[in-house]
Amino acid sequence: MGRYEESGVNIRKGQEAVDRIRALCRSTFGPEVVGDVGGFAGAFRVPGAPGQVLLSSMDGVGTKLKIAILSDRHDTVGYDLVCHSANDILVHGARPLFFLDYIAMGALSPERVELLVRGLARGCREVGCALIGGETAEMPGLYAPGDYDLAGAIVGIAPEAGIIDGSTIEPGDQIFGLPSAGLHTNGYSLARSILFDGLGLKIGDPFPAGGGTVGDVLLLAHIYYGAPVGVARAAGEVRGMAHITGGGIPGNLVRILPENVRAEIRTASWPVPPLFRFLCEAGKVPASEAYEVWNMGIGLLMVVRRKDAETIERALKKAGHPAFRVGEAVAGTREVVLA
Repeated sequence: MGRYEESGVNIRKGQEAVDRIRALCRSTFGPEVVGDVGGFAGAFRVPGAPGQVLLSSMDGVGTKLKIAILSDRHDTVGYDLVCHSANDILVHGARPLFFLDYIAMGALSPERVELLVRGLARGCREVGCALIGGETAEMPGLYAPGDYDLAGAIVGIAPEAGIIDGSTIEPGDQIFGLPSAGLHTNGYSLARSILFDGLGLKIGDPFPAGGGTVGDVLLLAHIYYGAPVGVARAAGEVRGMAHITGGGIPGNLVRILPENVRAEIRTASWPVPPLFRFLCEAGKVPASEAYEVWNMGIGLLMVVRRKDAETIERALKKAGHPAFRVGEAVAGTREVVLA
């Protein structure tokens, strides 16, 4: 059976690393820091601007870069990076301000850099922030020929009183899922292992479950959820949001739950896209593993006040934003249960 660890990624070691550095990070905190290590974004009070908080996040594109390199298509992964990063501060209620990027190659290719920044700029226009700078590094001997890395940091702003952190979630609150477009930027190591090593497919081959070539399906863009989140927040109280990235639904939703609340998710309440069904079947990936590695068709979860759920649902439908009611918060220990 396919396991993420067998493809070279150990989620639990990642969590262990976070646990090891948590105290080191806390040792640097001053009174300006809001919250703790472990959120989707870090928060810092703006000096001289009472009540305002800067929220920031930094990320990479992961091994989706290998798909871009194999496809020789480099103008999409920058867009993925910005949208991923913007979602990480969106879930706390922040409005994006600016973005910084980091591009590293063994031998600098100005043409490739331009394509990468073309995607970054398109992403920044999509989320409404400025691409104000970055770093391009040439490091011979560190990267294999043709390889590169791409990372970035985003900074946004929100009123401190309006920060969304899940602390007010209570039993009875309803959970809505917003659909993803493919893998977004997570779980590519296992997907590549299944498709390339297990099935022997090439990047230009038709994807067996449809949707174009293997490269087309794996390079589907990461969605930015600013528009549907804005509609939902205007219609009612959104008490917590989780961006479904590494760790899947269980690993991300649990991050926003209060200690006395359990989230129950009904996995049959949304249509799992053919991409994920095919990967699970072809790779013999058990459901428990799949829901920890991939988003399984849900890119962002919103926990909304129970009495606002119907109003929010209608508002999303009227605005043309697909959403599924996928579960609810109940009394219990802090955990996510998939049923």
